[in-house]
Amino acid sequence: QVQLVESGGGFVQAGDSLRLSCAASGGTFSRYASGWFRQAPGKVREFVAAISWAGAHAPYADSVKGRFTISRDNAKNTVYLQMNSLKPEDTAVYYCAAFLTTYDYTYSVREGTYDYWGQGTQVTVSA
Repeated sequence: QVQLVESGGGFVQAGDSLRLSCAASGGTFSRYASGWFRQAPGKVREFVAAISWAGAHAPYADSVKGRFTISRDNAKNTVYLQMNSLKPEDTAVYYCAAFLTTYDYTYSVREGTYDYWGQGTQVTVSA
């Protein structure tokens, strides 16, 4: 069973960048597909980005396309979310998630696919 811990959130100005990290422990992380989701105040949690354990990524959510990039370093058991050109509407708690798979290029945009979740990290973007 893998444990996930997010870090890198914070308070930034519109147009700034942040890099979120998701550190995994307790399992062979290289066999887990991973994803990032976010939940803004008063809204349901939504998909942001996903990546297979071999590094293939799903299409990004339209709201972040061209600005966010997901990547992973299996040697460091870490998944990243590089967020550029941040907007106030990106303000949310960002969650890292993972599920075990034997397939190299499997990823998922569905929240229900994921078995493991981090505690979340707050990102606040001011105008």
